[in-house]
Amino acid sequence: MVAAQNLTILGSTGSVGVSTLDVVSRHPEKFRVAALTARNQTDLLFEQCRRFQPRFAVMLEERAADDLERRVKAAGLDCRVRCGVEALEHVASAPEVDTVMAAIVGIAGLRPTLAAARAGKKVLLANKESLVTSGAILMDAVRVNGAVLLPIDSEHNAIFQALPQGYAGEPAAAGVRRVLLTASGGPFRTVPLRQLEHMTPDQACAHPNWVMGRKISVDSATMMNKGLEVIEARWLFNAVASQIEVVVHPESIVHSLVEYIDGSVIAQLGNPDMRTPIAYALGYPERIAAGVEFLNLVRVRTLNFEHPDEDRFPCLRLAYAALRAGGAAAAMLNAANEVAVEKFLAGKLSFTRIAALIEAVLSENTNRPVSRLEDVLEADRAARECAEDWLRRNRRSAAAAVRLARSQG
Repeated sequence: MVAAQNLTILGSTGSVGVSTLDVVSRHPEKFRVAALTARNQTDLLFEQCRRFQPRFAVMLEERAADDLERRVKAAGLDCRVRCGVEALEHVASAPEVDTVMAAIVGIAGLRPTLAAARAGKKVLLANKESLVTSGAILMDAVRVNGAVLLPIDSEHNAIFQALPQGYAGEPAAAGVRRVLLTASGGPFRTVPLRQLEHMTPDQACAHPNWVMGRKISVDSATMMNKGLEVIEARWLFNAVASQIEVVVHPESIVHSLVEYIDGSVIAQLGNPDMRTPIAYALGYPERIAAGVEFLNLVRVRTLNFEHPDEDRFPCLRLAYAALRAGGAAAAMLNAANEVAVEKFLAGKLSFTRIAALIEAVLSENTNRPVSRLEDVLEADRAARECAEDWLRRNRRSAAAAVRLARSQG
């Protein structure tokens, strides 16, 4: 009998973390939860601790950790509550942990994800920013330390499934011509361009197919999420920009495709439910039940595909430019996007100014080589400072655009 995997879930209160626990709950003989982590969602993390009985629970914010610790003690749970980034790194690299679900959103997930790779863990990567900002560093850590890296994004997971068994990151040697990442187009795919400036955060977060957190929902609306996935695919599959194409597929049934030099195209299909890629990665190389409704092609009937509109989705163009530029450009792109989305969700930046802010940061900062984690963090810091400075310089026009958006909304 195969021993159960001891699992750390980084970001267990987010949509991916919740879906991971749903899959885990269906296979109690295969998985044990060793650690759960969150930023500040004390209520949900406490309920997860009660149900799954982890040895450790980590909160990023100190006040939330204090609150959780009081609740854990009052409930008599045998769970140690810790706080901060170093605690995240510890539960990601602890000797008793076999598998790490890296599902913390944004640059905050980089250090614990890297710690898991350096500890030789099986890393299930949902935190795309780790590869976007530090691709060479993370992939080197995986290789040197014998870690296993499995993508959780539905698109990269689909490509992984469609590639030849034992694919070693050499497209030409495997007969691969290119990979095609599908994109739903988000909630604004057919909204007239002149109306995009007036779109509100709630409208941007109303994704037609997927249930996601607010940050990634906005990224889907701008298609920056697909731009980040293009950069991620470069590192996962050792592909250059010209070998990675984005195709808009509104139904979100075909999750991505691999085109081979003989004309074959292999695709992975399924209902839009993150439990499918999560279950595939958790059980790899075996397949396990995910609790997902099976796909009925007769009911689906029609699958549509189209090229992305650059005028509608300028963030996709910016991501390709950052990929081609190399160095710290992708880290700066990611940092500027995080600032822009935060301001948009807070009602301080209009939807169309998200791309404007990102483009300004990329043009105003000098690109530089990246060889260490410190280089990435410095580029991230500089880009955030530049973004805040741009916002100060454009405060009046930004505020006017937001007021107009609210009046139109």
